[in-house]
Amino acid sequence: MNKVTKEQYEFALARVEELLPLVDDNTPANDKNVVELTVMSDIVIAYEKEHYPIEKPTVAELIELSLEEQGMTQRQLTGEIGVSPSRVNDYLSERSEPTLKIAKLLCRILNIPPTAMLGF
Repeated sequence: MNKVTKEQYEFALARVEELLPLVDDNTPANDKNVVELTVMSDIVIAYEKEHYPIEKPTVAELIELSLEEQGMTQRQLTGEIGVSPSRVNDYLSERSEPTLKIAKLLCRILNIPPTAMLGF
């Protein structure tokens, strides 16, 4: 696909909004609205990937978000991974990054995908 212009993006975005109410999970894949929605969505995605890239979360952000999701405190985490509270604070303030051994524990305990922890 060639570079998408701002005008094409805006047109595609407007068409997606118009087409969404006309399509649901039961609409056949070869329905003209489904086909057009797919094409318009691809245009929107291509433009947004180039112009509005999403930053990967930092290790600190992953830990913080996962603590919140798990309903766990920093103090509880220190007990689970066997490091001092100040060390966990270092991870959260980005003063240091966990060792591979600790990162592995963080992934398991906080349910963080290893690929996210490694920045992929």
